[in-house]
Amino acid sequence: MKNRLVAGLLAILLGGIGIHHFYLGRMGYGILSIVFCWTGIPAIIGLVEGIIILTQTDEDFKIKYNLEAVESTEGSFGGKPVSKADELKKFKSLYDDGAITLEEYEQKKRELL
Repeated sequence: MKNRLVAGLLAILLGGIGIHHFYLGRMGYGILSIVFCWTGIPAIIGLVEGIIILTQTDEDFKIKYNLEAVESTEGSFGGKPVSKADELKKFKSLYDDGAITLEEYEQKKRELL
């Protein structure tokens, strides 16, 4: 589980090279920050993101960045933690295969989000 304080401090102190992006699991943004670190733009963005992260509530941070901590819909016995994204992909696959209707897919999507 990611820590809001750690993420905010990494963004403020090392945001110029995108360390906070790697910590938060956003590899693409981290690589872009490294590529453009010579411009100084990632440092400014990191400072702003750090302030935003530190001022948001723990609940908002948890919802936005701790998706891997969401419980599986497989049931309480033997269910393993999976992300909301994985759950949505599973239901999308079921919809594409015709196993569930569009209404059922949309209902599950609303429940997960």
